[in-house]
Amino acid sequence: MAIFNHIDRGSEIIGALDVGTAKVCCVIAARDQGQHVLLGIGHQRARGLKSGMIINPEEAERSVRAAVAQAERMAGVSLDRIVVSVSCGRVRSSSFAARTEIDGPVVRDYDIDRILGAGEAYLERTGRTVIQLMRSDWRLDGATGISEPRGLAGRELAIDLTAVTADDGPLRNLLGIIERSHMVAERLVAAPYASALAVTTEDERRLGTLVVDMGAGLTSLSAFVDGRLVYLDTVPVGGNHVTYDLARELVTTVPEAERIKTLYGTLVKAASNDSEIFSYPVAGDDEGSTHQASKALVRQVVTPRIEGLIDLVTERLREAGIAGHVDRSIVLTGGASQLLGLDHVWHERFGCLVRIGRPQPMGRMLASMCSPAFSTVLGLIAAGEERDAPGTCVQIDARRRDLGYIDRMHRWIRESF
Repeated sequence: MAIFNHIDRGSEIIGALDVGTAKVCCVIAARDQGQHVLLGIGHQRARGLKSGMIINPEEAERSVRAAVAQAERMAGVSLDRIVVSVSCGRVRSSSFAARTEIDGPVVRDYDIDRILGAGEAYLERTGRTVIQLMRSDWRLDGATGISEPRGLAGRELAIDLTAVTADDGPLRNLLGIIERSHMVAERLVAAPYASALAVTTEDERRLGTLVVDMGAGLTSLSAFVDGRLVYLDTVPVGGNHVTYDLARELVTTVPEAERIKTLYGTLVKAASNDSEIFSYPVAGDDEGSTHQASKALVRQVVTPRIEGLIDLVTERLREAGIAGHVDRSIVLTGGASQLLGLDHVWHERFGCLVRIGRPQPMGRMLASMCSPAFSTVLGLIAAGEERDAPGTCVQIDARRRDLGYIDRMHRWIRESF
């Protein structure tokens, strides 16, 4: 049922779409009197997708269409443009500095064009498609904190940039699904960045924090220092891997293993785990007989997979050289973050403050929507409205489909800085 009678009809409508491994989720919101109001939500089981990548276009398109249609019916609107999360194509970040000698007594547009041209040339060498670009303040002759360099005297102009990129093929497949669903991807937002915006505060990002989004097929990392994204990466391990481990160990079906994980999954050492017994069907047993297992056995299966994931994360942070910059706090989110005792295991390994991150509710939003499983799609609403400012993420306008994506990105850089 539409709820437009509760908001100003002139309010801007925002649609967000998260295409994940386990589910496809669409949210429609409006900005009304300074805050976002949820109008509609639709979510469907993801089909034709694996680790965020499209492996069956027809099934993936049906999942997207169904989720969007469900949200549209609830909101009473039709979407033709949408903000889309990107988790496919090995999403990751790279940081670099661009600099140029000033050609004249003061900084002019020509100097800005030259330095951005240097940044473009660097990005072209990566062979990957840019999704988002983070920038810091400008530097003039080494002096920092400059938000607008035009008209200032100096000799060398520089800026630090962090680009979030993805492999071109998987990204084009995703955009193709959106177009065949009769929508235009107005903005692309890296899924880890969106979920981080939904579950952290500005103070946390300024002080330094690591957000670990544990999805079904992937675990993504986004690190913030001084309020700015400095690192983003994905690890090919998620909640589904825990489910498959249980299915193999207990010799049961994957759906049954998922049920067992949800009801009995724990990382907490407790004497009661041995005595808490449950029954489950064995895969391939046509006679309908059941076996029994204890909660302690589930913990024995789950723990090595989670510890292995933490090892991978630790290695990635060490390789990136930022381990010492994001050790003040860790925020865990995503559907797989709801395993009992997960925050304690991360705390034991890193020795810092660890909490489970849940998105903040929008106006009149149901409490069930504040689950970590919906962090990404709700974070898209905030990310889609960000403006070009130091420390925030400049968005790439993906609406001009007559140009190649990289060509649009180049034009966007010159128009935005």
